[in-house]
Amino acid sequence: MSGRRKLLFYTHGLTSGGAERVVARLATGFAARGDDVVLAVDFEAGENLGLLSRNVDLRVLPRGNARATLALSSILRREKPVASLSAISVSNIKHAAAAALAGRSRRAILTYHGFYESEFQRLSNLGYRLTPILARTTGAIVAVSDSLRDDLIARFSVARDRLQRIHNPAGPEPFPAELSREDLARRAPIVLAMGRLAPDKDFITLLRAVALLSRSDAHLVILGEGPERERLQAAARRLGIETRVAMPGHVKDTSVEILRARCFALSSRRETFSLACVEAMAHGLPVVATDCGGPAEIITDAAIGDLVPVGDAAALAKAIETRLATPGDPEPRQRRARAFSLETALDAYDALIRAVDRRALKTASN
Repeated sequence: MSGRRKLLFYTHGLTSGGAERVVARLATGFAARGDDVVLAVDFEAGENLGLLSRNVDLRVLPRGNARATLALSSILRREKPVASLSAISVSNIKHAAAAALAGRSRRAILTYHGFYESEFQRLSNLGYRLTPILARTTGAIVAVSDSLRDDLIARFSVARDRLQRIHNPAGPEPFPAELSREDLARRAPIVLAMGRLAPDKDFITLLRAVALLSRSDAHLVILGEGPERERLQAAARRLGIETRVAMPGHVKDTSVEILRARCFALSSRRETFSLACVEAMAHGLPVVATDCGGPAEIITDAAIGDLVPVGDAAALAKAIETRLATPGDPEPRQRRARAFSLETALDAYDALIRAVDRRALKTASN
């Protein structure tokens, strides 16, 4: 147990993204452990609001980057949290600025969830290019995978001792019931994918892979919403598989679809982690994923799943075909998914918060 402390979390809003989901779960987890938790957001959003405990004090900041930064600084100055944690690049910049204005830079922890290549907006891009400075002036920098940590070090020459890797809390709660090999094999040949309908997810390659499958009874379900919906629907028609592809959009309870699927597929060009992979594994599904960064840290042996080259529809199709034919034993996947539990992440962040607190106290006393 961490003991009662004041903690502050900050992100732009509880939208449907993975980082926002992580923030909501961490804030709720620390509140459940007895901490006094504030979550500051730039705007109200409901997609991940259901993950936030009523014991978390949710505060909406004024509109506009400057006004929000000043308001966040005021909260930091008034509340004096033991540590403040932010996620998402623009939020990290505003958090660092607010903490500096409040004289609490050494208690600020910035978390990075995506690769630099995926940050196209000007402020988001700047947030990554400022990483070397932010790493020197704040309490700590967290990367959610070894691949992201190594990328930040190589790309921006960030000092290795200023970066810590903490994997995301991805295992669902409550944890799914055990699934037998026989029950999984009896399911319809449904391939499930989840993620924002955006270029980085490369669902076009997944559609091509499904079109290459020898079995015509295989169906693909893609959960998520985004700007590429029309392009993906057109591609499914062009490939002649539109009757075998469903895209129901953003689904609040993904477990309903996971419990129908026989296999999970991830076709991304780059992923720093993959909450979706772990969620599928927690339900016992074999995972076929591109070797695009974070998934290689999750899929550690063949009993869990397969890694294939990025953009290789034929390799993706071959692996999916094999897993549909023989989905295998769910037990090793469920066991592996437990390594990414909320409690494990809370313990890691708790240790980091304690270290940041000690360093801040030592700096203040000198």
